[in-house]
Amino acid sequence: MSWKPTPASADRVRAKLDDEFETVAKPQGLRRSSDARREQEAAAPATPADQWQRSSEQRSATGRGRRAATSQRADKDVEDGVDGSTPAHDSTQARKGPSLKMRAVGYLSRREHAREELARKLSAYAEDAAEVDAVLDVLEKEGWLSTERFAQSLVHRRASRQGAARIVQELRQHGVDDNQVAELRDQLRATEYERALEVWKKRFDAKPEDRAVYAKQARFLASRGFAHDVIRRILGDGGDED
Repeated sequence: MSWKPTPASADRVRAKLDDEFETVAKPQGLRRSSDARREQEAAAPATPADQWQRSSEQRSATGRGRRAATSQRADKDVEDGVDGSTPAHDSTQARKGPSLKMRAVGYLSRREHAREELARKLSAYAEDAAEVDAVLDVLEKEGWLSTERFAQSLVHRRASRQGAARIVQELRQHGVDDNQVAELRDQLRATEYERALEVWKKRFDAKPEDRAVYAKQARFLASRGFAHDVIRRILGDGGDED
């Protein structure tokens, strides 16, 4: 015998099917509602707060782009050898100020210089020692630079105040040739006593009366580079100081 649904059981089946349909359909309905709200928000006019937020985001993006571009330029500068604003390979061309020769002529116009002395002064403005040597060779050839003339000038400036030993030491420090130093030393020794006597007279009024004063005057003359035998003559051990 076949089973036939009664009106009451049919109602229960329909109610159950309706419940299942609502359970399945509800999430889809929610998604459709969320999509609809987003579309409405996009279409609606932006509030001041929304505009400020969007502008802030745009400024941030622009700033990041500028920083990235600046970083790329800095990296390129490093690769190209830039240390400020001048490429490394153009440092010689960009060097400002007088040339080495003009600097040297300026020094020599004020007084005579030895070659080694002038080389030390020019080295601060030159790329290497070879560049300085080339300039000095030209100056010697043209007569601007003469170590021999410098030596004579130094002796002339020092002789009235210093003894032969101190002057000879300074000549050697400036790289004057040994042969010329020996010649100048002999000339100074020939006038050592007269020069030392003049220096002593300008500093002291009378000969020492005791050992303490003697030692003081002797130290003064020795510090000026005068020979010990000359000092003894001046201070009483010779009798020909007048």
